[in-house]
Amino acid sequence: MTLPARPLPPGNGFSAANLINISDVADAEAALILDLAEHYAGCLRRGERPAQRLAGRTQINLFFEDSTRTNLSFELAGKKLGADVLNVPVAASSVNKGEALIDTVQTLAAMGAHVVIVRHKEPRVHSELARRIACPVINAGDGVREHPTQALLDAATIRSAFGRIEGLVVAICGDIRHSRVAASGAELLLRMGAEVRFVGPAPLMPDAAQFPQVKRFASLREGLAGADIVMGLRMQFERMEGDGRALAQGYFEEFGLTHQTLRLARPGAKVMHPGPMNRGVEIDGALADDEAHSLILKQVFYGVATRMAVLDALVTRGTDQ
Repeated sequence: MTLPARPLPPGNGFSAANLINISDVADAEAALILDLAEHYAGCLRRGERPAQRLAGRTQINLFFEDSTRTNLSFELAGKKLGADVLNVPVAASSVNKGEALIDTVQTLAAMGAHVVIVRHKEPRVHSELARRIACPVINAGDGVREHPTQALLDAATIRSAFGRIEGLVVAICGDIRHSRVAASGAELLLRMGAEVRFVGPAPLMPDAAQFPQVKRFASLREGLAGADIVMGLRMQFERMEGDGRALAQGYFEEFGLTHQTLRLARPGAKVMHPGPMNRGVEIDGALADDEAHSLILKQVFYGVATRMAVLDALVTRGTDQ
């Protein structure tokens, strides 16, 4: 379903200085970003060259954790808008020689950066950087705490597929404890009027104090009943304490998403996954590749469109170019 879309209104007064936490974006501004993402999605579908809103601007991508989708989609988003995009090879940077991260980023900003995009495992790095440099900082993922642009692109994907978010039931399944996607996504979807559920084994659930308004289910049969969207999450073995892979033993048989388990959800339900996927662990490849039931590649597409929207909103703030 394609929704009417509008570009960012000139002089809209977009107030967020940075995008570090999903809470940095007010409800109205989140809706504005989704509208703008739909506008850019339309340009991409039609093969049109979008307005070069970032022409003459410099975008720096600094990724201290491995990434394919997020890194490349930010690069493509910036280039689509006309930015000069610099991907810093962290392994060859001065940080790898012992320089403090803040010194590296301040040096890059002094070269004329208009936006800095950082992925780093430490949750407080982005806020510290934002205090030290004048241009916007975008959090491209920090440990297990936040991934705000993933939350926005997932919301844009859902709205495109269903025409709305309010009133939908979203079941987030799997390794929720270690998932920054679940943390940011659950907060945003709740704010936009969806019912959010967590589904998975107890060791992979977040602490009880986190998201007390989200119902938790220890079986797919109960957790998926009546769900419109079923979102699988990657088993993040690298973040698990001890031998995390032991949790994968028998996981697929009990919690794996397949065509059969998707039938537990509402008729017409769609499956999502932020990637990368462990096929045969959290999701069956046949379901992931089934475009009639899967929104996974649509998430990738909206990753570019939504990050174009975020860059436009934060860097230009609706000013005429």
